[in-house]
Amino acid sequence: MQENAPVTSATDSAPARPAPAVPRLIATDLDGTLLRDDKSVSDRTIAALAAAEEAGIEVFFVTGRPARWMGVVSDHVHGHGLAICGNGAAVVDLHGGPGAHRFVKVRPLEREVALDVISVLRSAAPGTSFAVERTGGIHHELAYPPLHMDPAASIAAAEKLLAADNGSADQPVLKLLAHHDELAPDDFLALARAAAGHRAAFTRSSPTALLEISGHGVSKASTLALCCAERGISPAEVVAFGDMPNDVEMLSWAGNSYAMGNAHPSVLAAASGRTVANNEDGVAVVIERILRDL
Repeated sequence: MQENAPVTSATDSAPARPAPAVPRLIATDLDGTLLRDDKSVSDRTIAALAAAEEAGIEVFFVTGRPARWMGVVSDHVHGHGLAICGNGAAVVDLHGGPGAHRFVKVRPLEREVALDVISVLRSAAPGTSFAVERTGGIHHELAYPPLHMDPAASIAAAEKLLAADNGSADQPVLKLLAHHDELAPDDFLALARAAAGHRAAFTRSSPTALLEISGHGVSKASTLALCCAERGISPAEVVAFGDMPNDVEMLSWAGNSYAMGNAHPSVLAAASGRTVANNEDGVAVVIERILRDL
């Protein structure tokens, strides 16, 4: 598909929503959406984001990433400089740059709920390993696949990592991560939601069987809605972009939303429109068209 290919409409299965108004806020996911596969932000996308801000449209990065992984876009924040991280668990001010971010809002996963979810998943999906994402860093079990770019602050059984007397207990839990070596990603998500979906919010953004677990009702959509309400911005005035299941609620909530050309089937069904893939600057394609139409 050509880089300047027109944006196409979503299928008839997309949910009904209010007619979009003149955009006041752009909410975009990062990995697989704004970022290319090499995790870079193209010159075209940088220019589109700056032009949107210059036109008076706020840009929010809305991601599953923790705040400490936001250096990839910290040079491209304008105006308010806020990002929604951890699938809605935190609103972060990025103005301080990498390592100096400030948590503006935290919507934690309560310790008792996290322990309950761990117990349920250990029974429902034997072999599951866990990590605990806190405001100060990640802690995980020995069996959990380590990230070499993000070493664990501590390694122990999840129950110990969540103990009331743990040395990091004063840091709120942003999300729990659950990994399985054998289950298919979507099957693992469906199993977890059926077993414990009444206790917490389950989603995923990885191509592997890695679940991201937040407090009940916490999502990209619900935190974005809070931020928009504070600004007097309605859903109809929001344009959203995403590619994975953790974007579905946000795309369904926004008045105008776009699934990337590389998106998961659930995202294609949820969005009101489609654009080209992340490697073809699909977000920039839409922003450029929006600005032309203003």
